[in-house]
Amino acid sequence: MGRITFRFEQKDLEPVTVEVFEGDTILDVCEDNDIHLNHNCGGVCGCSTCHVYVEKGEDLLPEMSDREEEYVDRARNPRYNSRLACQCRLEEDGDLEVIIPDQSGIVGHEH
Repeated sequence: MGRITFRFEQKDLEPVTVEVFEGDTILDVCEDNDIHLNHNCGGVCGCSTCHVYVEKGEDLLPEMSDREEEYVDRARNPRYNSRLACQCRLEEDGDLEVIIPDQSGIVGHEH
């Protein structure tokens, strides 16, 4: 077990820290804890709406696949630490820090 601290680009949202278990994806944790993160494709690596920035704990996640990289490149404002939350499955216990980009300009489905 570990923890994820979510920080938000939207200034009116306070950071949230929740528990995460080995095998959970970042998207699973968002859905289980009522944290707003769009995911138009339903979490199957078919879009870029669940794009996040992994600030800490990247080593606890699998390497980015070619498919994920293709969709990250299509995300708004991708950075070196960009990932798709649906593809970030915790492989070992530890703590993560994740920034969720501003969701207000994304047309899509959420939890």
